[in-house]
Amino acid sequence: MKEALILSLGSINKDIQVRTERWPEPGETLLAQEFMTLGGGKAANRAFLARKLGAPALLLARTGDDHEAKGALRPLEEIGVNLEHVKPIQGEHTGLSMIVVRSDGKKTIILSANVNQNWEQEGPELVKQAISEAPNNSVLSVDLEIPAVVVKQALKAAKKRGFTVVLDPSPTDALEEEYYETADFLTPNKSEAEAIVGFKIKNKEDGFRACKAIQEKGARNVIIKLGKEGYVMLSEDEQHFVPAPNVAVTDTTGAGDAFAGALTFALWDGQEASDALRFAVTASSLATETYGSQPAYPDKATIERKMAEFDL
Repeated sequence: MKEALILSLGSINKDIQVRTERWPEPGETLLAQEFMTLGGGKAANRAFLARKLGAPALLLARTGDDHEAKGALRPLEEIGVNLEHVKPIQGEHTGLSMIVVRSDGKKTIILSANVNQNWEQEGPELVKQAISEAPNNSVLSVDLEIPAVVVKQALKAAKKRGFTVVLDPSPTDALEEEYYETADFLTPNKSEAEAIVGFKIKNKEDGFRACKAIQEKGARNVIIKLGKEGYVMLSEDEQHFVPAPNVAVTDTTGAGDAFAGALTFALWDGQEASDALRFAVTASSLATETYGSQPAYPDKATIERKMAEFDL
């Protein structure tokens, strides 16, 4: 019997990243430091981490037929992510993310989605086929930075196979009503959750109220990442709160993807939802301690050791 996979569907980008002491003023040229180029994109980051944690990871994504595709794919190739379903589209540009990180670790991103939003006509059917042919008990992790028709086919195919589905509802304006019932875990951050429920989330009590409101839309398990206020999860019959670990934040780029990737891995690994939450919180927090996204992602032994130190 073939080993179950982690299937990561969504965006792949070439990242260009710099650090500045502050945001530039309008019309200002501000000198930056720590220039780097690296692979990125939500689905690529999740697949990278899943593979680093020890799971067989398959990426479902599209690149352009340009030089940037090589930079986006190289780290994934080196770590062993299965790229047989990553297709270059002729005449298209690979997604490009331009990231500025302040000295306090906060970042701002300008994203040119490019081919991520311009899949070929047969793309949805190819994704459906890949999911339909995946081994039993595989787990699908999805973001919304790709065409809706691809997401819909993937969710239907995954539910038909009985796969667990983890949905990162970003960007929220691409979140459709039918997704709530097809995703097993919905993982918005604070601002995304506020956009979904229509009220401000100021503390964990508001977080649980927002989880309940999202559940009423059809979601089964809802996790809201509240930043420094911690993490709240509401499942069908219980709620959990995990405080944000105290870490020295260097760069928050890719921390949300680390959360989604680690949560997906933990569920694939057979962990209970509450344990999977703590595992994902730890991975996401550790990812902020180092500059960059994929290079900052921790391995499984480090996460497990830090979970004990954080007493989560």
